[in-house]
Amino acid sequence: MLDTFDLKTLSKSRLSPNAHRVLEKRYLGRDGRGQVIETPEEMFHRVARSVARAELIYDGNADIEAVEEEFYELMSSLEFLPNSPTLLNAGIGSGTLSSCFVLPVPDSLEEAFETVKDTALIHKSGGGIGFNLSDLRPKGSRVKNHLDAAGGPVALIHVLSSAADFVRQGGVRRGCNSVVLSVNHPDILDFITAKSDPNTLTNFYNSVSITDYFLERVKANEDYPLIDPHTKEVVRWLSAREVFSRIVDQAWKTGDPGLIFIDRINRDNPTSNLGRLSAITGCGEQALLPYESTNLGSINLVKMLMDEGSGPEVDFYKLERVVRLSIRLLDDVIDVNSFPTTEIESATKRTRKIGLGVMGFADMLLRLGIPYNSTKAIAVAESVMEFITDTAHEASQQLARERGAFPAWGDSIYGRQNIPMRNACCTTIAPTGTLSIIAGVSSGIEPLFASVFVRNILDGENLLEINPYFEEVAKERGFFTKKLIEELVTSNHLYARTEIPEEVKKLFVTAHRVSPDWHVRLQAAFQRHTDSAVSKTVNFPKSATRDDIARVFTMAYEQGLKGITVYRDNSRQLQPLSMGEEGVKLVKKIEQFFEMMN
Repeated sequence: MLDTFDLKTLSKSRLSPNAHRVLEKRYLGRDGRGQVIETPEEMFHRVARSVARAELIYDGNADIEAVEEEFYELMSSLEFLPNSPTLLNAGIGSGTLSSCFVLPVPDSLEEAFETVKDTALIHKSGGGIGFNLSDLRPKGSRVKNHLDAAGGPVALIHVLSSAADFVRQGGVRRGCNSVVLSVNHPDILDFITAKSDPNTLTNFYNSVSITDYFLERVKANEDYPLIDPHTKEVVRWLSAREVFSRIVDQAWKTGDPGLIFIDRINRDNPTSNLGRLSAITGCGEQALLPYESTNLGSINLVKMLMDEGSGPEVDFYKLERVVRLSIRLLDDVIDVNSFPTTEIESATKRTRKIGLGVMGFADMLLRLGIPYNSTKAIAVAESVMEFITDTAHEASQQLARERGAFPAWGDSIYGRQNIPMRNACCTTIAPTGTLSIIAGVSSGIEPLFASVFVRNILDGENLLEINPYFEEVAKERGFFTKKLIEELVTSNHLYARTEIPEEVKKLFVTAHRVSPDWHVRLQAAFQRHTDSAVSKTVNFPKSATRDDIARVFTMAYEQGLKGITVYRDNSRQLQPLSMGEEGVKLVKKIEQFFEMMN
């Protein structure tokens, strides 16, 4: 891992060795022979220069060099990073800059395969897609004069999956997709078990669209109707509680499906006059109308701290500056974007939805000395995210005064209240997988997976991650050794180590030691102050029961979440984060790291 880089150069860089490796593998520009010809600094300049050009659309005398420098410093300082397609494609002349798309799936063979074509175009550019298959007629339905001809939603998922596998996102990764089916669809039972085979649909995240009515029937232990979307007729009645139990059982086995609470999502729909939201993107963070896309970005919360001598605290003045500049950058991205189709461009510019989120929340808590599973952590989440969203709305309102409101503003919730807004949505919390590696912080709002672990990414390449704050504390307290790192990377049993002080173990609590209740409560704290949705996984230990899953699903609804995803440890063959002997090998590969610390 370290062979590619000069250690002295890395010691002066803002980027970690793993960040350099990810950038080299995925993001930096290459020549015709595939050789890397761009440095990270040049990449940030390329993106900043490309996005800053949008300023000229609204002010022919704009000092775009000054704007470029502001955008460059914002990204190169790792205070904020835009989504991966922007880093990949900005300034190269092709490829979308958006990460999230929703495509309609009409109940027509010809139109469905138009969606397959659009899927390929989007994945070629680097985006991820959300589909709602609830309008498709059930498997075996009559099509014109042909009996038992319809393939049904589950069959189409496999077609879409093949298209996504065939085209790698931006040439560097497999397509990521989210598919939703209504709990009222006649094929719902087949959909629930669609991912029973761990080797199938590995690039799809499946969710059942749950209504308030269905959950009321679950609570009352009553039946509910399955409705043919083509004929609008009730074809069957099922026990709501039995269907809910099947969802729970499958989620316990494989992590899929998740749930989205569709009625709650639509109660927060800012442009309900344009249609009902029915599909979510990627990891469930953004609900969009058909053909809409959005570009995301995340603020590094660790960089939003200051230390005035009495200990770290949130620097709200800095946070305000970063939020305002980030909103401007994300809005500019829309205007310099290259859209895969004219329908997508039209729908996107009609509402100008953007998604500013956060990463590094768990690391921020570590710096503040606050355990993740605590009421203090909830208070920090509430105050920080409320400030971010309020400031984002103020920034969008200022842009609306400068540039005009989004075209669909007139009959939106903002238009009806006469509140100028440039963007129909401003904040979204995405998972920030590779972005958090580049920034060197914890992912999104997730707790620590472990103090030391192996990250499985990059076409089977593994990266060793040692939490820098754990390393810092361990060195200060005198228990940081190579043996400790090797043992932690195979066991993750920090809580059982007798040489580690109790207060350290309490602070560095890991995902599987955080009770599911705390996972949901933290997600709910962020959701209360986020325009769109919050992507988060409730991690369970391998020993978790089906009743544990059911209780969390119910709690998620009661706490006001828009969706919920669970994962029981080792319920899939390949996890993005893991422990094991591979970690020991990686520790041995970086002997230089331990030599440098002595």
